[in-house]
This record gives sequence, C-alpha cells and structure tokens, in this order.
Amino acid sequence: MRTTGRNTRVRDNGVIEELRRELLEGPGVTERPLRAAVLEGGDVPEAIATYASKVRERSYEVSDADVDALRTAGYDEDAIFELTVLAATGAATAIMGGTLRAIGED
Repeated sequence: MRTTGRNTRVRDNGVIEELRRELLEGPGVTERPLRAAVLEGGDVPEAIATYASKVRERSYEVSDADVDALRTAGYDEDAIFELTVLAATGAATAIMGGTLRAIGED
C-alpha cells in the first residue's frame, strides 16, 4: 500500500487485483467457476453456501460442525481451506470497496 502524506490514499488496486487473480486463476483444489462464485458470493452448492455465508457474515460463529458438514458433503481439508480463504477474501474486499466508496476514494 502506498501513502503520500497526512491525507493519504492507502488503496493499491494492483495488489488487490493480483490477489483476486491468484485466487481465481492460480492453482487450486476446487474448480475455477466454484472459486469465483465463492469469492463473489454467487450461486454455489448448499453446503458451501451455508458455510461461506457464515464465514462472510459471522466468522466468529464457525464451528467444527460447520467444517464437518463440508466434509460430509465430500470436501477434503484442502478444499475447505480454499473455500474459507475465498469467502473471507470476498467479504474483506466487499467491505473495503464499500468503505472506499463511502469516503469518496473509489
């Protein structure tokens, strides 16, 4: 992130876009369309939708039972980790985007 003085802009679109590109186009254990849907909050299978929603909106409530539900649905540890990172990153970038719009920096 760059800063240029007291009233600074701390956003660096290049870094954010690079992160998104790596998450969507880099190697992964889930298919790219699923990764994109989880990152963007799109349509995904019910087990993932329930989990991703909780990660996005109430991550402090994620429990072993939530992870077990994904295991039961056929997802392994690597896929669950990837889904978690995607959902959390999607939430963070949405919040950041809303904040930047609110302060007029978008």
